[in-house]
Amino acid sequence: MQPNEKEGRPPHPLDSLRELGAGLDLLRGLASAAKARLSPGRDVGHGARVAVLPGYGMDDATTLLLRRCLDHHGFKAEGWGLGRNTGAVPDLARRFAERLSHRVAAFATPYALVGWSLGGYIAREVARSRPDLVARVVTLGSPVKGGPKHTVLAPLFKARGFDFERAEERMAAREEVPLQVPVTAIYSRRDGIVGWRACLSPEEKMVTHVEVTTSHSGMGFAPEVLDLVVRSLAGGTETP
Repeated sequence: MQPNEKEGRPPHPLDSLRELGAGLDLLRGLASAAKARLSPGRDVGHGARVAVLPGYGMDDATTLLLRRCLDHHGFKAEGWGLGRNTGAVPDLARRFAERLSHRVAAFATPYALVGWSLGGYIAREVARSRPDLVARVVTLGSPVKGGPKHTVLAPLFKARGFDFERAEERMAAREEVPLQVPVTAIYSRRDGIVGWRACLSPEEKMVTHVEVTTSHSGMGFAPEVLDLVVRSLAGGTETP
């Protein structure tokens, strides 16, 4: 499906009720993981290193199921190692790039990055500034346009005096540096947290958009999304 380029907007409050389905996605993910333990996974990762970045307010505990899925399929997955994602994007991007630089040097190989929500934006921007460290990126419901302006948290940020216009200017300025690594941007029109149009950047040639039908909070748990992440990452590791 072709991305819609209409201006983004936050989900309607009633749309956020869809996030209640994340509990079911978690149960399905746990059931799928339990079933997977009884059979060998497809070794499509071939030992490739992957770092998984959590969403706003979250930490590495929330990406455990996703990382276990990647491990099962032959990747070597790890958390981002920076504790809770506080939303301080410039500082977190700098700190993560520094940590990633040490990890890449230690294993003599670039990392693939998987980022959920705001974690995906940070992953993408680290890849933009340090393509030497990153093999490819997969984002899950990540707002790459407008920052928090097109999320249900917009009123909270506005009340705190957040300058949406300035944030959009900074994001647009960063996009003047083209991405040099492939990015798979997974989004959902059923997203009750981030306006789905804010997840699209059709003008960036290195980005492939893939639509799913899960909630925002369920993206890191739903078996069909986890399978899509595995296949997206394998596209950079499988031998033709």
